[in-house]
Amino acid sequence: MWHQSFGLLGKSYTHDTTGSFLLGKWLYMPLCSVPLCSAVVDVAIQDYVADVASELTYQNKSPISTEVLFVFPLGPQMSMYSFQACSEDAKVQAMLQDEAQQLHEATGSWENLEYLQDQSRYPGKVFACFLGTLSPGRELVVTLRYVQELSREPDGAARFVLPHTLHPYTQLYAWNCHSNHLPYSLLLTASLQSPRGVANVQANCSLTPLIYTAQDHSTAQVSLAGSPPGQHDLELLVYFGNPSAVSAVVEKGNPEAPPGSLLGDPMVLVTLAPSIPEPVPGQRQSGEFIFLLDTTFLEHAQDSLLFLLKSLPLGCYFNIYCYEAASVGIYPQSVEYTQDNLTNALWRIPSTGSSLGDTNLLETLRSVYSTPRPRGHARQLFIFMTGLPSDKEAIAAEVCHHRNSHRCFSFCFSEDSAALAVALARETGGEVTYVSSNNSMTAVVLQCLKRALKPAAEVVSLSWTLPRGLEVEVLGGTPQSIFQGQHSLLYAQIHGQAQDTTVAKGVMTLQCSLEGEDVTHTIEFPLCSQGDGRLAGHRLAVRSLLQRLFLEAASGSGDEPRHRAVEISLASGIICPFTSYVGIRTSQRVTWYRGPLALLAPCQSHIPCQLVELPGSCKDSSCYPVTIWVPPGWLTAVRESWRVLRRLTCGIAALPNRGACSKEHKPLPPSISSLKYVDPTAYVLRSPIFGPWSTEAFAECQKLAALQSEDGSWALSSGLASVLEVDEAEIKRKMPGEVMEPSIWATVLAVTWLHRPDKCYQDYCELLEAKAVTWLCSQAVSQLDKCLEAANNLLGSSVKPNIFRL
Repeated sequence: MWHQSFGLLGKSYTHDTTGSFLLGKWLYMPLCSVPLCSAVVDVAIQDYVADVASELTYQNKSPISTEVLFVFPLGPQMSMYSFQACSEDAKVQAMLQDEAQQLHEATGSWENLEYLQDQSRYPGKVFACFLGTLSPGRELVVTLRYVQELSREPDGAARFVLPHTLHPYTQLYAWNCHSNHLPYSLLLTASLQSPRGVANVQANCSLTPLIYTAQDHSTAQVSLAGSPPGQHDLELLVYFGNPSAVSAVVEKGNPEAPPGSLLGDPMVLVTLAPSIPEPVPGQRQSGEFIFLLDTTFLEHAQDSLLFLLKSLPLGCYFNIYCYEAASVGIYPQSVEYTQDNLTNALWRIPSTGSSLGDTNLLETLRSVYSTPRPRGHARQLFIFMTGLPSDKEAIAAEVCHHRNSHRCFSFCFSEDSAALAVALARETGGEVTYVSSNNSMTAVVLQCLKRALKPAAEVVSLSWTLPRGLEVEVLGGTPQSIFQGQHSLLYAQIHGQAQDTTVAKGVMTLQCSLEGEDVTHTIEFPLCSQGDGRLAGHRLAVRSLLQRLFLEAASGSGDEPRHRAVEISLASGIICPFTSYVGIRTSQRVTWYRGPLALLAPCQSHIPCQLVELPGSCKDSSCYPVTIWVPPGWLTAVRESWRVLRRLTCGIAALPNRGACSKEHKPLPPSISSLKYVDPTAYVLRSPIFGPWSTEAFAECQKLAALQSEDGSWALSSGLASVLEVDEAEIKRKMPGEVMEPSIWATVLAVTWLHRPDKCYQDYCELLEAKAVTWLCSQAVSQLDKCLEAANNLLGSSVKPNIFRL
């Protein structure tokens, strides 16, 4: 029975009658996992970063020897920095090497990794290492270490989830179906640290009482008590004292690293999370919204653009670029959202672009970045891509260079543009959406706009007060905006030597603007380095820096970014696109031979060990279509049954001995081998499924949206009467006498019409309605009761007063 972990394929040369199946030239047997026997996990959580050290013991319970492959999925915020596996016969260690030099080359068993590169149900980046042969009854001990940025819950808690490899609870169903007990033991200990103090820990399982190891409660320890959850991932929520807008913790450097180096100097882990109040829907709101459209979008999504522009709030700025036709916008720079500017923009948008050739997205982005951002307005880009530009690396590098000044909402309509869309959203803290059909496009983009309308803290700046002789370098810079529901984790390195050693504290000040008001947060932090020497903050800073160095190198910035990236990667153990893993297998057996006393040196060999991208399956609504991108030099991915590989997620697997196997390999398509910088798993692409819409209902909604003014009101006109299917004269005759302005009556009718019981326009008109209600409340609150009563009578509806916030 298959379950969600990597499986064990037994060696077989039998015929198809055994239950095996033949695909291409490979013979596969049904899969089952090499079971985990025990897991010992040590977690160190330091504010919103974690360092995890684990020791996993596996045992081959099969009656035959099997070849073993270890696979560990890496989440978007995770980086592995140490891997080792030991058995009675050999030790395997994963080492990094400069990919250009290729000092070590694996001597075989490449085919054991290749099948992972076919379609798996679960998309993601995985670490895969071939571990050799495991005899029946023998054990294999895997030691794995990684670092991870933790998500911040709305209440300020740091959320940690134990990876499925370390807690494969689905083994319960495969190996011990008749018992509620897990077939392995799990020992978990968590060390917690924060200068604000550790207040509490919650989990979805039993924990030991929190033990404080410092008088000021800045450090604490907790362990798993009893069994972990049997049907869920193990989750911890760590609460810190005084959940403020700013926190800072100093992590000491590696004493073995040179002073002044990235790993040698202390690192300040800075969390910026200003408290931003919820906005009232439909009210005036700041923000700069820039829409970058290509030809295909203009040809097939004019309706989506109309709803997008009509749904923007008063008080914002906007501009539109049709980047296949030109690199300049409808306006030279963003303009205020007014009726005249909106009407002019809709009139000037071409129905189609001038060509269907290569897009000019790079020059368009440069044009956008060269325009000034309106003061106090957070910049957000909506980028629509139906194809993959040829200069994709330069585009990603350009966006990365300006990552602190904006965020991107990327929309991709094809598989080949998905990777670039993911990269742009990832670099800027935005979102990426795969639009699977034109029917749902309008609803999809409006849902993204709704999330983009969350308010932000503007003009973010950091200042530091440190003893003379010390200075701070914020790696990657400071974001200019932080949006509601998000936080910014920064890495700032302290350089130099303090001249006055009596000063034990530093001061950091955050200045930002919330709803036009200046807000200042000041926090003191101890300069004495803290931490247990595991360098979680340093390694995550390395991870962030390596991503930027690669994009600099890809954009043609010379050899210096590449050389620096390789040096940092090899020193820290964090892989980058310029380095690669190689497995070093050392024999543990001691061999004597006759003659004078002599001992043969342990034998070493190099085995396959790589980072692999699994694409996932488009048939699953939770996944998205992407292509596999493999580093140059990899062999071709061998096609395997989707029925088997769609279930692979993590763990130890035993590998098959193929019957009639072919050594023939085909070259990778250029689109696969050339695009290496993206991580398609960094974000789950949204592709919401909305209820069916009739063409007639959508057309009615579209006509109503086209008639709405930018302030949310409707004018009493023949066009509105046509949409409402009521005679214009009848509308005027039924207008309450207390109403002095016909547009108030018209707007009440439009909102009431949107709430007809036989129709549902929520997905398309939620933002339009919010603007309308806000306008009504500002114009005629006292008249709304009688207007609503008259509107219900005229339209035969029964809308409640709460629709108008009464």
